[in-house]
Amino acid sequence: MDTTQLQRTVAAMVQAPKGLLAADESPPTIARRFASIGVESTEENRRAWRNVLLGAPGLADSVSGVILYEETLGQHSDDGTPFPQLLEQRGIVPGIKVDRGKVPLANAPGDEITEGLDGLAKRLQRYREQGARFAKWRAVYNVSPTLPGPLAVKENAHALARYAAICQQEGFVPIVEPEVLIDGDHAIERCSEVTEQVLHAVFHALHRQRVALEAMLLKPSMVLPGKGSAKASPESVARHTIAVLRRTVPAAVPGVFFLSGGQTPEEATANLDAMNRLGPQPWVLSFSYARALQEPALAAWRGDPANAAAARRALVHRARMNARAREGRYEPAMENEAGR
Repeated sequence: MDTTQLQRTVAAMVQAPKGLLAADESPPTIARRFASIGVESTEENRRAWRNVLLGAPGLADSVSGVILYEETLGQHSDDGTPFPQLLEQRGIVPGIKVDRGKVPLANAPGDEITEGLDGLAKRLQRYREQGARFAKWRAVYNVSPTLPGPLAVKENAHALARYAAICQQEGFVPIVEPEVLIDGDHAIERCSEVTEQVLHAVFHALHRQRVALEAMLLKPSMVLPGKGSAKASPESVARHTIAVLRRTVPAAVPGVFFLSGGQTPEEATANLDAMNRLGPQPWVLSFSYARALQEPALAAWRGDPANAAAARRALVHRARMNARAREGRYEPAMENEAGR
């Protein structure tokens, strides 16, 4: 397989000091977020919100790619420009979420599996015509003293690898997203143990499926204690996360773009910064955040077009903070910088 074009796309996505904006919320997820600000989740309101995000001046200084939802891929900005074209014009790579969500895994109580492999190649062909150049697939792992079970670890790894192989076959850079959930009261050591087990299985599966590691990106969760446990310091999160990555992620992978996974916007930034302060790693360490980038902007917007400029400033500010964290140069005092 000739991966030259795929590696060009990867190079555009990992360029310093940028990260990714995840704007790929499914209708149920975005409905919950809109409900928090009293906005109805209609197609037009979703389009208007994505128009606020994707049209933010200065976004391209800190964001190299945007993950879109299928609906958004076919929508357009206020001036009629299709969203993928709008992003390309600004030097931002358009991508697409392709999984169909999670369901209970049969004969594995408490575990889940992600669907969406059937017909994926044909869907990717359509997405490519609409302008998408990379894709994302999320697998989730519940954590308890016994979860995830061996079946969940194996089957989700297989699905992630099959998805990645199909993507590369169709000319897409795959983002592989194994998310170890923070629901529960487990300690950071248990999360570390599960994350290491999951990532070992994922890369073994990617090898079996002959996925070119140089032409993919990894989107893992950080190693964090469960929400019912005491919070860990950024330094602790960084040490545990980097230790696991160095045991499991081959150096051929160009970039590790973390999900924010229930952290506050400031926590996600501080934890990323702490990792990059530990010194050079074999891979770029960056961000692929959804709520941790969007939450302040959503609170500023509240569905009112008159608030679009304030929402865009809030988004660009958070993106800029994370770009500095990617370089290990973030300081909490920067949160009050002028222009926020």
